[in-house]
Amino acid sequence: MLEAMTSGTGDTDVRPESVGQWRDYGEAELPVPLAAALAAFAEQGYHGTSVREIAARANLSVPGLYHHYPSKQSLLQGLLERTMSDLLHRSEVAIAEAGDRPVDQFDAVVESLLRFHMYRREQAFVGSTEIRSLDDGYKSTYIGHRDRQQRMVDEIVFAGVEAGDFATRYPKDASRAVATMCVGVSTWFKLDGELDADELIARNLELARALVGYRASGGPA
Repeated sequence: MLEAMTSGTGDTDVRPESVGQWRDYGEAELPVPLAAALAAFAEQGYHGTSVREIAARANLSVPGLYHHYPSKQSLLQGLLERTMSDLLHRSEVAIAEAGDRPVDQFDAVVESLLRFHMYRREQAFVGSTEIRSLDDGYKSTYIGHRDRQQRMVDEIVFAGVEAGDFATRYPKDASRAVATMCVGVSTWFKLDGELDADELIARNLELARALVGYRASGGPA
């Protein structure tokens, strides 16, 4: 799955018929056991949820659940792997579609991160809060996925500084702050709240550009 993706951003294949699809979100397409686990983990936490409860939510017997996923840990890992696969793919496609200018790539990856954490709130929330619950054998893999996402933002910010588009003296710190801001919307944003998605994205893009010291047309930040 993730191994089949390109490690960088320049080699992602963008087909004309798929342009902009990274912005499209419907209901998350999860296998029934994973959807049941997600709902339970989001409400009660990993350690507060039993396998029996997940099975009941999935309308399965416990042996029936184990036929698909042999443990509660495998449910958490399966859920987080799908979450990161979706996030990384959307980010890579957004950057590839944006072209070569760092500022356009920056706007694209920020928008992609914001949309993901707005429309996949429960998955993002579980991914952030349940790292402590992962077995050591998978934890390093999951952290590697997160680091890969952060590197996408880092590389764009450093490129923007080199090109003279961004004036920040602290590109790595600014990049981390931008990513943290995007991830944070999953803790409070509601689709039926006072801000709609596009308005929130516009506001946060303005904030993100300020963090990196965006220079419009080479002017002062």
